[in-house]
Amino acid sequence: MRRYRKAKIVATLGPATSSVEAIRSLFLAGADVFRFNFSHGSHETHQQNYAFVRQIERETGRPIAVLAELQGPKLRIGLMGEATTLVEGSEFVLDRSPQPGDARRVGLPHQELFDCARPGKTLLIDDGKLQLRVQAVAPDRMVTTVVTGGILSSRKGVNVPDAVIPIPALTEKDIADLEFALTMGVDWVALSFVQTADDVIAAKTRIAGRATVVAKLEKPAAVEHLEQIARQADAVMVARGDLGVELPPERVPAVQKRISRVCRQLGRPVIVATQMLESMIAAPVPTRAEASDVASAIYDGVDAVMLSAESASGRYPREAVQMMDRIIREVEADPLYRNMIDAQQVAALSNRQDAVCGALRDITRIVGANTTIAYTSSGATTSRAARVRPQTPIVGITPSLEVARRMCLTWGVHAAVVPDVKDVDEMITVASNAALNEGFAEDGEEIVIVAGMPFGRHGSTNMLHVARVAQAQDVALSGLPASKSTDEKVTA
Repeated sequence: MRRYRKAKIVATLGPATSSVEAIRSLFLAGADVFRFNFSHGSHETHQQNYAFVRQIERETGRPIAVLAELQGPKLRIGLMGEATTLVEGSEFVLDRSPQPGDARRVGLPHQELFDCARPGKTLLIDDGKLQLRVQAVAPDRMVTTVVTGGILSSRKGVNVPDAVIPIPALTEKDIADLEFALTMGVDWVALSFVQTADDVIAAKTRIAGRATVVAKLEKPAAVEHLEQIARQADAVMVARGDLGVELPPERVPAVQKRISRVCRQLGRPVIVATQMLESMIAAPVPTRAEASDVASAIYDGVDAVMLSAESASGRYPREAVQMMDRIIREVEADPLYRNMIDAQQVAALSNRQDAVCGALRDITRIVGANTTIAYTSSGATTSRAARVRPQTPIVGITPSLEVARRMCLTWGVHAAVVPDVKDVDEMITVASNAALNEGFAEDGEEIVIVAGMPFGRHGSTNMLHVARVAQAQDVALSGLPASKSTDEKVTA
């Protein structure tokens, strides 16, 4: 089973898709990665859904990635006695009292906000529907003026767009959820409300290599530290929901493109998320503007686009995945798409891995190869190959199922598990067999193989190999059909 597109689809599971039948239908419709949102659902529900995903993986013989997204330090006001209307120009106080709020005050159970607030700062309540400007701050009391009024009710979220809040990215709930997710066996962990690279470093220290890390960028402070965060993370998510609350809406498209460019330069997969096909929560087709939004992200060369409520709680989850699949395939079939991808080509970094992968892109074009094979033990070689966006699909082969699953998020990569190899000849045989068995090459066609030697060493990409595949009669490694090749080899 292969996808006839290069960009990937991330689908969120939820009440509408918590059965093996529903998850299977999403996978067959085109979902490559399943997102488990730990802001919702119980551990028992996530465990059951995880078992369903792995069952489908065994049935189809295809690696499937699972992404666990942690809730993060969501800041909220306390309880209100009853919902009330804040009037523009009136004074409103936030304090540390647990007493229910009214039209004059409400509790704010986050000392960190009092510590970082200064006169003139802006507070956004309920996804920006209400806006307050700070006038005076004491250790346990903040006096504000209502700039934009509206109805205020209990436990609404608070955003501080122009401040770095001294709060860790992992709450006690996140730590408990993280340990559960890692024990369960997830492939990716998404960190919410990342502000600096230190947040990513702290999480990766705790994860200790048991999963790879997605940094969700949803605060202006994170955008200011974009390159440092992207260097530390394994992938980045453009979380346009909260980002659109704390930034003016007109700035979000440019920020999305900037994040995509930086991640492309660094070879980090980037996911565009939130409100992509939102009308399909209730309707069987998207708006034309939503279809254009998905298409625009694909023209930008992003690795993946994500469905949230559309697949988690909507009425048409399978149709939403099918629609996203059709939009991606339509864009990638457009000659303008290839022109734009080529125009966005990033300069090679000064290392041998980028030198080899830069040559890979040119050689596949010159020799007319229709498949690139990346042999990897960690996924690094495949990521570097995907960074240059070759015209050919990339078959990422690895002896590790865990690595194969993680590669499901990367642009253009068809992940496959193969036997471990001891030398170059075995690697060539396994690579050729993979191209044949996965349906990417036929007898007599040329493939380009990229790998790192010695095998098993992270970041050692240094070999480029051109092979002509031919079916052989003997039995291959691990039951795969054997092949032989006539080849040329370049070793950096």
